[in-house]
Amino acid sequence: MTAPRLIVTASPHLKDRDSTPRIMWNVVASLVPVIAVAGFYFGISALLVVAATTLGALGTQRLFGGRDSVGDGSAVITGLLLGLCLPAGMPLWMAALGGVAGIGLGKLVFGGLGQNVFNPALIGRAFLQAAFPVAITTWPAAGQGFWTLRGDTFALPFLQASTDALTEATPLGLLKFEQKLTPLGDLIFGTTGGSLGETGALVILLGGAYLAWRGYLNWRIPVSVMLSTAILATVMHGVDARYPDALFMLFSGGLMLGAVYMATDMVTSPVTNSGRWVFGAGIGVLLVVIRLWGGLPEGVMYAILLMNAMVPFINRLTQPRVFGTHLRVGA
Repeated sequence: MTAPRLIVTASPHLKDRDSTPRIMWNVVASLVPVIAVAGFYFGISALLVVAATTLGALGTQRLFGGRDSVGDGSAVITGLLLGLCLPAGMPLWMAALGGVAGIGLGKLVFGGLGQNVFNPALIGRAFLQAAFPVAITTWPAAGQGFWTLRGDTFALPFLQASTDALTEATPLGLLKFEQKLTPLGDLIFGTTGGSLGETGALVILLGGAYLAWRGYLNWRIPVSVMLSTAILATVMHGVDARYPDALFMLFSGGLMLGAVYMATDMVTSPVTNSGRWVFGAGIGVLLVVIRLWGGLPEGVMYAILLMNAMVPFINRLTQPRVFGTHLRVGA
């Protein structure tokens, strides 16, 4: 008998069960209830918008990123999150184009998975915001369900003519332009106008708790975002009662979706725990500043993208130093 051979391989020699596809598909699974809530409130058009953004993202990833890159689930997450950032009445070809831009401009131009600087879903939304500002800010009223009564007949919401659709301002729009506060109960349960992901705050929190429990999400970032938002909003409300309180700030707009699913993107967020606290706090402060004093009612997208750009600097400043050395600025 021959002696057993000694096999020498490169590290790592111990591997965890979790892989990139496993993590990504768990995130996708946690988003399914959020999409279901959006469908309940806005009808089948909500599901079609999400499907269009996802197909646009998948098609671009498959065409330019290769067949193997589709299976990891990252393009699906981009498409789903982008769809949840859009109104239910968004024309489907525009939604699909947003998926193309999210993958093409937000990921592939940087080199693919793990190389992008900015959150791809938010890049897709920023593209749509610049290209189709009217369509992306036309908000169908919530509560229409899968079927909507029009006179004596039932009709699918996504087949309605734009002039016949029920629309309403978002809570942040009402605050910004009409100085009206939406009741907290409507905000929590999502019975307001807005993007698809603004109706499921409680479901989003449950999904985030699941991902944090599995270790697929670092809880420090969403907690930091919410804490900084709540603290600054409370201070400003104390200075001037016309400014909304902390609960309104937390449950209005896309803060929950952005804090839980977008700010926590492993590629575009800091790698150190102290850096994650700084990153989340920066998002919260920028969010409140834009909402209160900016020209637009909402600021989640811009706050996250601006802090994405700061991640390399945050990583550098918060990187633990080796014992016995000192940090040399400019080295």
